[in-house]
Amino acid sequence: MERTKFTLDETEIPTHWYNVQADLPKPLPPVLHPGTGNPVTPDDLAPLFPMELIKQEVSTERWIEIPEEVRDVYQLWRPTTLFRAHRLEKALDTPAKIFYKYEGTSPPGSHKPNTAVAQAYYNKQEGIKRISTETGAGQWGSALSFGGACFGVEITVYMVRISYDQKPYRRIMMEVWGAKCVPSPSEDTKAGRDMLAKWPDCPGSLGLAISEAVEDCMSRDDTHYALGSVLNHVLLHQTVNGLEAKKLMEKADAYPDIIVGCIGGGSNFAGLFLPFVKDKIDGTRPDLRIINVEPMSAPSITKGPYAYDFGDVAGLTPLIKMYTLGHSFIPPPIHAGGLRYHGMAPIICHLHQLGLVEARAEHQLATFEAGITFARTEGIISAPEPCHNIKVAIDEALKCRESGESKTILIAHSGHGHVDMAAYDAYLSGKLQDYEYPEDKVKEALAELPKVG
Repeated sequence: MERTKFTLDETEIPTHWYNVQADLPKPLPPVLHPGTGNPVTPDDLAPLFPMELIKQEVSTERWIEIPEEVRDVYQLWRPTTLFRAHRLEKALDTPAKIFYKYEGTSPPGSHKPNTAVAQAYYNKQEGIKRISTETGAGQWGSALSFGGACFGVEITVYMVRISYDQKPYRRIMMEVWGAKCVPSPSEDTKAGRDMLAKWPDCPGSLGLAISEAVEDCMSRDDTHYALGSVLNHVLLHQTVNGLEAKKLMEKADAYPDIIVGCIGGGSNFAGLFLPFVKDKIDGTRPDLRIINVEPMSAPSITKGPYAYDFGDVAGLTPLIKMYTLGHSFIPPPIHAGGLRYHGMAPIICHLHQLGLVEARAEHQLATFEAGITFARTEGIISAPEPCHNIKVAIDEALKCRESGESKTILIAHSGHGHVDMAAYDAYLSGKLQDYEYPEDKVKEALAELPKVG
């Protein structure tokens, strides 16, 4: 019988994160100060982040050591397992070999603690008592709440209103770990009050929740801000997953021809593929395909321009060069709340510009259909987010059936959907709907892009 599970020992948890900035063919475009238009300095970021994270944000060192205290917490669920999806392959009648690296065994049930634990640790080391943050589907908020509990840091989470209503168990998870969860837009901040005055029933967005969390942070001396995706240091921390995946694929005597993952801000998928994209950059695996999958209702890479924009609705963050749908764009209320973001990680955008990765967008109904197929073959009920890349992996496997090629496909599986049963209920009862790309709303938002010389 062929093996279906490949594992590492706890002693094989990576000791360092991989920093792709050391190997980029061209450096990333600079991050700009929203007031001056000049590149941001460490002093500009110091009110938001601990200095160690600021150093990691701009570092070009290839390897960044993982603190022992962080690795100790990682041992609660790391290393995670690589699975061969034999039952899915059989159901699809495909010669393709399908693998998935599963991050759903962490205490919060997703990949997010890989960076949440690190960020809580570095803030604790700097003497910070409180962190404010935002969350979409609640995976990041619950992960940072867990990280805060590990190191005794108080956490306040602004959760996108539609997800706050759709996913009450995520809120309860945060509260169990000791965090405060606030629906966004809220009355607690000027950004929230301004939006509620214009749109009392606003479903919220990640960009708006970021504005509230940043405003909260800037109003207190004992508080820092934490971001669960997009920024370089966040993607860096997630590479612990990709480094494990490389070792595990060697154990499976395989190397991927295609790697697929979902992207909202981009940290989950980048964490898996960055150690592999190095092989493409240095020419050892030039034919490797890396497919980023986003929702059709918020298709930043596939539909948005590559431009400088704010990371939040209120324009409080630095200006980042990225594919964007406009910082004021409020995406439709799909159930994959972690993918409802107007922009994208600068590293992923840069790699796309360089032709090293590709992207495609998928509708909600088709992704849930793929999630059901995955659950009925592999047994795992996936969060709505990774259902997007499962859909694309199935498509690629079916292409192999047509061509007769035996390609190896690796899926970045970011977490389980155990608190997403309302979404599956809506799908199974025929109440779920697709949302078309809201072109008019995006044009309206893009008209507000900041002017950068």
